[in-house]
Parts: sequence; structure tokens; C-alpha cells
Amino acid sequence: MLWVKAFHIVFVVSWFAGLFYLPRIYVNLAMVPPGSVAERERLLLMARKLLRFTTLLSVPAVGLGLWLWLQWWWGATGWLHAKLVLVLGVIAYHWTCARMLRQFQAGKTLHGHRWYRWFNEIPVLLLTAIVLLVVVKPF
Repeated sequence: MLWVKAFHIVFVVSWFAGLFYLPRIYVNLAMVPPGSVAERERLLLMARKLLRFTTLLSVPAVGLGLWLWLQWWWGATGWLHAKLVLVLGVIAYHWTCARMLRQFQAGKTLHGHRWYRWFNEIPVLLLTAIVLLVVVKPF
């Protein structure tokens, strides 16, 4: 079980690395001047590749997490339920990032760069809350 937990942590850390950087690319996309086609295409290519890689990392992270959860679900306390809600939030954030990329590819920038800077902080808050729940187990 320790091997499963170790690989779960590795894949979660890798997944979050992508979720930390992908919205940062969106900040840069929102700042591209209208005539800079090459810069826009380069950033879109980076975002597509990072999203694909991040999605591939999320699958084993979630799969191994489910495996761990199935081992403890009968004795789960409130902290684990709260963590699962936050994990659903991470999945929703990932899905939102994918949707935003499709909007950028379609030439629709719905928000300014400041909005994307704030959006970029959400995974930091989610990760902090998840780690605190897992380590401290407050309830």
C-alpha cells in the first residue's frame, strides 16, 4: 500500500505542476497584442501540449487515489470526505482549464490578464487545503 501511496503523491505533484503553469500561459495569451500571430500560436501550442500532458498525469493520480480510498472508505472520517470534495474541485478546475483553452483557440478571450492571474491562484488554495486535511486530519 505504501507503493500506491508514493506513486499517488508523485502523480498528484506532477498534475498540480501542470495546473500551476497552464493558467500562467493564459495570462500571457490574454496579453498578446492583436497582430502577434506567431506569439499567439506559440503560446497556444505550449498550452495544448501542457494540457495533454497534465491530463495524462491526472488519470493515474485519480486512479491511485481511488485505490487508496477503497482501502479506507469504511473508516473514513470527515477530513476524507472534505478532501474528496476538494479533489472534485481540482477536477472541475482542470476541466475549466481545458474549456478555456478551446475558447482561446477559437479566438475568444473572455477575460483580461488580471482575471487569469487570480484564476491561477485557485490550485494553490486547493492544494494547500488538501494537504492540510491529509496531514492534520482536523475532523
